[in-house]
Amino acid sequence: MTSTLVAGAGLAAAPLFGVQSVLAQSAANGSSDLRGARAYAATSATSGMVPINIERRDIRRDDVLIDILYCGVCRSDIHMARGEWAGVVFPVVPGHEIIGRVSAVGSAVTRFKVGDVAGVATIVDTCGVCENCKRGIEQYCLNRVVFTYNSPETGTGKNTFGGYSDKIVVTERFVISIPDRADLPATAPLLCAGATTYSPMQHWNLKSGQRVAIVGLGGLGHVAVKLAAARNAEVTVFTTSPDKIADARRFGAKDAYLWTDTTAFERMGNSLDLIISTVPNAYPMQQFVNLLKLDGTLVNVGALEQLEAGLDGRFMARRRKSISGSLVASVAETQEMIDYCVARNIKSDIEIIPIQDINRAYDRIVAKDVRYRFVVDMASLR
Repeated sequence: MTSTLVAGAGLAAAPLFGVQSVLAQSAANGSSDLRGARAYAATSATSGMVPINIERRDIRRDDVLIDILYCGVCRSDIHMARGEWAGVVFPVVPGHEIIGRVSAVGSAVTRFKVGDVAGVATIVDTCGVCENCKRGIEQYCLNRVVFTYNSPETGTGKNTFGGYSDKIVVTERFVISIPDRADLPATAPLLCAGATTYSPMQHWNLKSGQRVAIVGLGGLGHVAVKLAAARNAEVTVFTTSPDKIADARRFGAKDAYLWTDTTAFERMGNSLDLIISTVPNAYPMQQFVNLLKLDGTLVNVGALEQLEAGLDGRFMARRRKSISGSLVASVAETQEMIDYCVARNIKSDIEIIPIQDINRAYDRIVAKDVRYRFVVDMASLR
């Protein structure tokens, strides 16, 4: 597999135009042909990722057209592309950790102009009127959540296509502003991995000096350690990979243990304020619940299928322990997280790959052979 280290990019801003003049300007570099977008897709659960032409919707008044520069590779991309989750509609173009350059804007767009660097995360639309949307937590919309890929698109009903593509059209309300000083490829994974782990730290108010454990040190887990350490929390990592112990400490963990270390589990019983589980598959959670102190919470952000049974209700009741879940982050929270990370130089550890290596990248992720997030350089698609 071809890969490179992290690289940055500088982008100059351009003046704001109305949509018609923007499209005329964009036509000069080919970015206005929304019916000829290039992408990589899974055409079936067994096809692997293959080149495909897709159609993007015409730009509406409140839309932003983004020429994609980088797209992170999330484990959920694999679940979708390989048909491991229910409800997959093929072809699937994955990718929801998207950073690119704005190449056109609709006439009602006010926050972005041509040349700006912009990001797209996991959600591209919600109803906007339900109780949760009005509270600014639209990821919990009560009516409809349109995900960046594999969801019915508002207005057209067509399946949404994600960031393994050369361009994407997104409503301005769901576009994230990327600061000029950001390391673009290393920032891309934060749009999912960062948002997904930042949100529970905010909601459960993780404070300096509190004790938090991160279960799983992968794409989400390694960012979670950095975020928790930035809050001056006392961080412990639990991993199944012996060769990740040193990395956990490098990312800011005070301690790191293997799941098989029974002595560590016994010693740490009833001591943790918060546990964030980033493991992408179901597993027995009781040994981690045992680590929670009174009013402690284990938050699952990784496994999105049926969880394993066997939890001891009596033990949870006697210590008022909780198991909860958390879904990505709102747009406002995602923007807050990006600004927070860029200001503190928090970024993902990545390997940059061409899109042509995506199938091998998937196999390596499943084999836990990535340190710690693949990012596709979409210039390879062009």
